[in-house]
Amino acid sequence: MADFVRVAAVSELPDPGKLFVEVDDEMVALFHVEGSFYAIDDVCTHDSGPLVDGELNGFKIACPRHGAKFDIRTGSALTMPAVRSTRAHDVKVENGSVWVRLRAVGVFDGPISHAGAGAHGFEVTRSKMLTDVADSSMPTAALQTVAVSAADSVPASSLVLCEDAVREMLKEVKDPELFVNIVDLGLIYGVTLSPTLDAPGKQQVVIAMTMTSPACPAGPQLIADTKRAVGAHGDVSAVEVRIVMDPPWTPDRMTDAARDQLGIF
Repeated sequence: MADFVRVAAVSELPDPGKLFVEVDDEMVALFHVEGSFYAIDDVCTHDSGPLVDGELNGFKIACPRHGAKFDIRTGSALTMPAVRSTRAHDVKVENGSVWVRLRAVGVFDGPISHAGAGAHGFEVTRSKMLTDVADSSMPTAALQTVAVSAADSVPASSLVLCEDAVREMLKEVKDPELFVNIVDLGLIYGVTLSPTLDAPGKQQVVIAMTMTSPACPAGPQLIADTKRAVGAHGDVSAVEVRIVMDPPWTPDRMTDAARDQLGIF
């Protein structure tokens, strides 16, 4: 286990207050709130933004880049777009000084956040839905109706090509970290269809899409999955994805369905 390292004098931090410190060459955000000191990694788990530069409100610190909030006592991720907790460290006050001891990577004592719990939940598949219905007390005729309706659902790639159909196809593309589709996340800014001159009956699709952050590591995968999902439609000749960062994405763009899935109320 690492040793405690002196990082500041108690008098250096007002209450409430925050301070960037280095402990064994690692970046740490130190906080003084309601008479106690807390330390967490000075890194937003969404896009590596410096948490100490954000707004401190009680025991919550907000990342200055996209507003993800963390509990300074536990490191727990409290709001989107962060779904992973940041590391909290041991703190002690001795002889007028504040001392911090780094915890090992992966050590986390705080509660599971709503964001993390929702993001890593299980998707209910059609077969699971039918099994649950079959185990219910519904009349046989009603069970048959539900089964036929689910089995006969039309895939989005079979719909008449239009903007709404494209958006339905895009719901098949999910953020690999949040497990929510990119339409409900609010990443789609626009869809444009135009006839293809050298291929009668087919259309080119241009999709204006944003990312939750400029440095989103899932960007290349989301672009590839978007092209694959829409390109599967027989009337699509080509798919172009244009990345748009203005206006920047915020959690306010999410639908109620996405908020429910992520446990954000």
